[in-house]
Amino acid sequence: MKAPPTQITTQEQAVLALAKSRPLLRARDVADQQLPTVILSRLVAAGRLERVARGIYCLPGRSSSEHRSLAEVSLRVGRGVVCLLSALRVHEIGTQAPFEVWLAIPPNMPSPRLDQPALRIVRMSGAALAEGIRQVQIDGVEVPVFDAEKTVADCFKFRNKIGLDVALEALQDGWRQNKLSMDKLWHYATIDRVANIMRPYMESLTA
Repeated sequence: MKAPPTQITTQEQAVLALAKSRPLLRARDVADQQLPTVILSRLVAAGRLERVARGIYCLPGRSSSEHRSLAEVSLRVGRGVVCLLSALRVHEIGTQAPFEVWLAIPPNMPSPRLDQPALRIVRMSGAALAEGIRQVQIDGVEVPVFDAEKTVADCFKFRNKIGLDVALEALQDGWRQNKLSMDKLWHYATIDRVANIMRPYMESLTA
């Protein structure tokens, strides 16, 4: 069988070296190195790379966390912040196990169109979108996630979407696990304009 041209082999090695240096490899990362992205398809066909999602690849058999989908979304939706049920899962608060990735984006941003994973889009603006963001390392990717207190306040703000029972569970379980600061809860409740709604439930925690 005729050996592939040396140039192609060298380029394949360069792409595989990139894949080894990061848990998730974007087609954009390959293009940034002046390498043809068609090599990705060749490596997938040869079994040397796996296609995780559209435009995202990894080495075969590379271990991943339960939050891999959040890392994938973060790579593909640059201005999104993981929120609500997905953020609760990251903080290990409550019992929700969403099959969708809950993502906050600006009101004027077009809704992302991803084949997978499934998204649940929430529109936020101003301080409600800008404050309380933590960068969480997930499979080597810096993923923006709202902190625990902001997430709980958001649960009350969007209680019509997720249910008041879910918001109450998040508040009570987060407090029981010492993952919530009362001062920060009040701060975000004010930003989200749900202070009056949250007040009796928060006061009951310290009664």
